[in-house]
Amino acid sequence: MKYLLAILFALAMLSGCAPEVGSKEWCEDMKEKPKGDWTANQAKDFAKHCIFKSDEE
Repeated sequence: MKYLLAILFALAMLSGCAPEVGSKEWCEDMKEKPKGDWTANQAKDFAKHCIFKSDEE
């Protein structure tokens, strides 16, 4: 049980390090990631924030 909690805690800490969707860092990370590994939501967000740079929300 302790190992499970430690793994979950480690995953939570690592996921907190990801750049915010739409940020310059996120766009750069997505450009380096193979397009085949993108989810549909990532592709939509990339187009919205990195190609068209839509600021309206």
